[in-house]
Amino acid sequence: MIKNNLKMLRAQKNWTQAELADKVGISRQAVISIERYKYMPSLELAFKLAGAFDLSITDVFYQEEQK
Repeated sequence: MIKNNLKMLRAQKNWTQAELADKVGISRQAVISIERYKYMPSLELAFKLAGAFDLSITDVFYQEEQK
């Protein structure tokens, strides 16, 4: 499963879900869904999210290891 660090990264920047959504041009509900793993963003959106934090995509999204 692909996981993400969005919630932690937002907290570090003191950004709300709405602020992050505005930065990448999506709805706050979309940010909530991505953070809760109910929606997997497109590759383009994943790059936009990473860019909002000035990070590489692999710093934001990662593959959870199988147990």
